[in-house]
Amino acid sequence: MLSLLALLLPLSAIYPQKLVDTGGYGYAANSVNTAIFRTNSLVTHKDSQYLAFWDGEGYLVLGKRGVDSEKWTLCVTQHRGNVKDAHNVISLMVDGEGYLHVAFDHHDTPLRYCRGVRPGSLILGEPELMTGQDEDRVTYPGFYRLPDGDLIFTYRSGASGRGNLVMNRYDTASKKWERLHNILIDGEEERSAYWQMFVDKKGSIHLSWVWRETWDVATNHDLCYARSDDGGVSWIKSNGDPYRLPITAENAEYAWLIPMGSELINQTSMSADRKGNPYIAGYWRDQGSDIPQYRLVWFDGIRWQQQQVAERKTPFSLSGGGTKMIPISRPQLAIDEKRGGNIIYYLFRDVERGSKVTLAKNVSGTKSDWEVIDLTDFSVDAWEPSFDTELWKEKQKLHIYVQRSSQGDGEKTTDLEPQPLYLLEYE
Repeated sequence: MLSLLALLLPLSAIYPQKLVDTGGYGYAANSVNTAIFRTNSLVTHKDSQYLAFWDGEGYLVLGKRGVDSEKWTLCVTQHRGNVKDAHNVISLMVDGEGYLHVAFDHHDTPLRYCRGVRPGSLILGEPELMTGQDEDRVTYPGFYRLPDGDLIFTYRSGASGRGNLVMNRYDTASKKWERLHNILIDGEEERSAYWQMFVDKKGSIHLSWVWRETWDVATNHDLCYARSDDGGVSWIKSNGDPYRLPITAENAEYAWLIPMGSELINQTSMSADRKGNPYIAGYWRDQGSDIPQYRLVWFDGIRWQQQQVAERKTPFSLSGGGTKMIPISRPQLAIDEKRGGNIIYYLFRDVERGSKVTLAKNVSGTKSDWEVIDLTDFSVDAWEPSFDTELWKEKQKLHIYVQRSSQGDGEKTTDLEPQPLYLLEYE
């Protein structure tokens, strides 16, 4: 701990950040604790902040602190998972009444979902069903909190290359789940949608995705978009035209056309500004280049736009199945509005920069002048960014889950021992 803090001190003198030791040690032989599609790793409700991770023995651990405290309380739960599969992440959320909701250990396997036994408690009950329908082949679970305190839960039903997006809604008053869509995005048994989602302050749900034609990541293509203004019931395109559900490859809105074989990554992140305009982070390479570049795609109220974020110089190629060991992470995105303009924060990790926690910051919104800074002086290896989305929405404080992790290519594990888990506060 002292060595990491010592390394961070020179940066702290320049940038407003702090590294907080949670006291936990997370499983690190693959990226199961640090995959970007953890929704969420950290979450704040009122004055309490929660975290979740797998420990070295494969037990689900929950943590809690006062949001301004440096002292964490950790609770090793009775639940254990197959941590050797990096898909089997833990997703965490707190509803409007303060109950924890946790989904964990999924890769085309039956739903594992638990709730806290009382508001604010780290003690979980036994696994339970949500609706009992289409819950036997779950992958990529994710929670999202609506402004009224209700929750949205999404997951893929079915296997890679032929899965569908399922959506449920939790009612805090009745404490029951209901099915909103059996198939919101339909792969038609020919492809899968790999999505990212964001709920803005007004409660609009923004959804974007790439299509994948087979299990091979090289068959990712195109970037699509949909929005719901009524809690996920009906969906529209960026111009307000209604979707005929389910959404398919034929009727989807294509925000940006990207051919297969472009090193297009799936499951990144998105956000929206105060006007409700969506922003999507990702990476791919241009035709004629062999270097994938970070990208920002956004809707300006009239049309879709795209720009490159910073400048990478190292080529790599994506192909095959399973969790890949990629020299860069998928990016995370947060947007703030100051003095009438958007400030864009773009988090990533790149081997070109020593695999540190890195932030690209654009204070001019959509102009291509990015300031790139490293938030750590130490490598986080295969880490991908995740942060407390609810704290960001309420207070514009960026609290980032940081833990070194490794990853063998194609779902392999390494011999890296459990690693200390930190919270990086950037304010």
